[in-house]
Amino acid sequence: MEIYRFAQEIILDAGEFIRNRMIEDFNIDSKLNANDLVTDVDKETEQFLFDKIEERYPQHRILGEEGAGADIEDADGVLWIIDPIDGTLNFVHQLENFAVSIGIYIDGKPYAGLILDVMKNDLYHAAFEQGAYKNDEVLHDIEESSLKSSLISTNANWLVREGINAPFIQVVKDARSVRSLGSAALEFVNVVRGTSSAALFFRLHPWDFAGGIILLNEVGGITTTLLGDEVRLLKTNSILAANKTIHGELTEYFRDDDSFIKNHKAFHKL
Repeated sequence: MEIYRFAQEIILDAGEFIRNRMIEDFNIDSKLNANDLVTDVDKETEQFLFDKIEERYPQHRILGEEGAGADIEDADGVLWIIDPIDGTLNFVHQLENFAVSIGIYIDGKPYAGLILDVMKNDLYHAAFEQGAYKNDEVLHDIEESSLKSSLISTNANWLVREGINAPFIQVVKDARSVRSLGSAALEFVNVVRGTSSAALFFRLHPWDFAGGIILLNEVGGITTTLLGDEVRLLKTNSILAANKTIHGELTEYFRDDDSFIKNHKAFHKL
């Protein structure tokens, strides 16, 4: 459990680093498009974590959103998958509702997942098959629920994306209500806490889901693609994170839509 304890230490240190760094000015750039932002703080936080891990465990490998491990093509050995700031738009516009996310895998198998709600300084963490925690508080198994009685999370962008939006729209119509935080890691946290029953995404990168998958598994939840297939750790995936009852119900919405399946397979190169 040494690596797990070390991960808890450095993710909390990273949160303190970000909070201190926010006091100063920082630059904002765009990546793929004008809404895909990156700041100096994203890059500096990734480097902060990279340096800490490399100093302690030089034999470990690191895959990060801002470029660390860009040549990694397999999950051999000990692999850290890091998002230094998940929810950069929130970081820029709200100065809250963003997280640091870490997933640790050993030879492709889950070892530990950690998500820090930076501004609340709440750490959600779990070692595989050892239970999940919010700080020092044990998190209990989540309750099962059906869609009609559930609050779910999804991004409004998918509701207006022609070719994939039909099942998303129907899910929204049939759910009790819908919310969006703008941070995939914190959407995972809400499912882990049971404050929402499911989170649905058409496209997430490994650093967006690597920590959350492990956490959700520890409270009896399940994470697959929207079609119910196994998530590919080092690939871009659609994601359905949910309690088991609503998970089975939701996959049917996407499996029954031929247009969605066609576009899903094309986009994710299945």
